[in-house]
Amino acid sequence: MKKIKIRTGDTVRIIAGDHKGTEGKVMSVHIEKNKAIVEGANMVSKHEKPSAKNPQGGIVKKEAPIDISNLSLIDAKSGSTTRVGFEVRNGKKVRFSKKSNEVI
Repeated sequence: MKKIKIRTGDTVRIIAGDHKGTEGKVMSVHIEKNKAIVEGANMVSKHEKPSAKNPQGGIVKKEAPIDISNLSLIDAKSGSTTRVGFEVRNGKKVRFSKKSNEVI
């Protein structure tokens, strides 16, 4: 299984595809599909049947999953994209930004 370096709650920038340059927060990560859903990015129209939750039904805009390879984490310190590394610090395995060398 491939190691995914992006987690729920991270701020990311889309680096490839139709929505290139869009930034947003990761709402969920699907490890088995290698995809993530980013808030406000990759919006698609879905037709929904009337239900108790949505009695009117109709066309609803919602986020579609994006491949993890098309996302890059944004460094909190500099505001630019960065790669992610793992290392053991104080006996704990942590993620760190390779640009600023700070723990994420």
